[in-house]
Amino acid sequence: MKHLKICLSLLLIVFSINTNAQDKKFKIHTVAFYNLENLFDTINNPNKLDEYSPIMELKTGRKEAYKKKVNNMAEVLAVIGSKTAQNTPSIIGVCEVENNDVLEDLINHPLLIDKDYGIIHYDAPDARGIDVALLYKKSAFTPLNSSTHGLKIYDDQDQSRIYTRDQLLVSGNLEGELIHVIVNHWPSRRGGEARSNPKRVAAARVSKRIIDSLQSIDPYSKVILMGDLNDNPTNASVKDVLNAKESKSDVGLKGLYNPFTTYYKNGLGTTAYRDIWNLFDQIIISKPLLNEDTSSLRYYKANIFNAGFLTHSRGKYKGYPFRSWSNGSFSNGYSDHYPVYVYLIKEVE
Repeated sequence: MKHLKICLSLLLIVFSINTNAQDKKFKIHTVAFYNLENLFDTINNPNKLDEYSPIMELKTGRKEAYKKKVNNMAEVLAVIGSKTAQNTPSIIGVCEVENNDVLEDLINHPLLIDKDYGIIHYDAPDARGIDVALLYKKSAFTPLNSSTHGLKIYDDQDQSRIYTRDQLLVSGNLEGELIHVIVNHWPSRRGGEARSNPKRVAAARVSKRIIDSLQSIDPYSKVILMGDLNDNPTNASVKDVLNAKESKSDVGLKGLYNPFTTYYKNGLGTTAYRDIWNLFDQIIISKPLLNEDTSSLRYYKANIFNAGFLTHSRGKYKGYPFRSWSNGSFSNGYSDHYPVYVYLIKEVE
């Protein structure tokens, strides 16, 4: 009920942006990102390292667990931003998916099939067999180009290459305007934050090069960078390499704005570990989307989707995200991360 009240309040705010709001109507698009926490199927692929999949470690009930897992993911995607946008997200970046097949199962779930989502996915060389992907509502977004961008990082002891996720760039039209979406899942903090930090800095540099290349062609490029960055908004990878600003007023023409910095400084997060909240999941946007002119697409608001059903209500992990996998079994939960989303609005006649 509390979440419903908040969403209804947001709906009222969307339609009272300025003094002439009663004479104007706005179309709202939700752009979301969600770490699906190991969405693996039950098939052993000899060409991928899917032994890391928790579902493959289950002794019994794999098919039932997989069916429930897909259902739970569809349940979340069907409601992110829906109370305000009055629809499912137009664009959804996801990570920790095994292959295209699990994405097909997801978008063909009864809760999503009538939304007619498309998929953009490439198999990446990640050692755990997990990828990033983009889901898009075909009625809202028209993809024009897509590409993947690899990250070369090496073990700091034996200098062997560490194979991790590629970064996905998708360019296409939303409301007739060209936007560029970069989906990320940066290297984890395994081995400790300090020791693993250079890997995420390297990932941030790849993202920065992608953005720089887009802006060299058009300095007014509308760019949305999203992902599980495994770093907080105040870490060097985000704050220094991407140079993502907390305040809109500090963002220059080719600069980036991170609306989740304020959330993090206020103690909110998307994932928790040992009673410490981290806000690893972020959506960062370029300057042209901050334009106050609502005749073109503009950023309106960002949020963390931390609805009650996504949260442990009791026990040792009370208040934590309700994860799917725990102690070698399927918990019938959702993910160890909360989704994040932003609203893009445009005035319509």
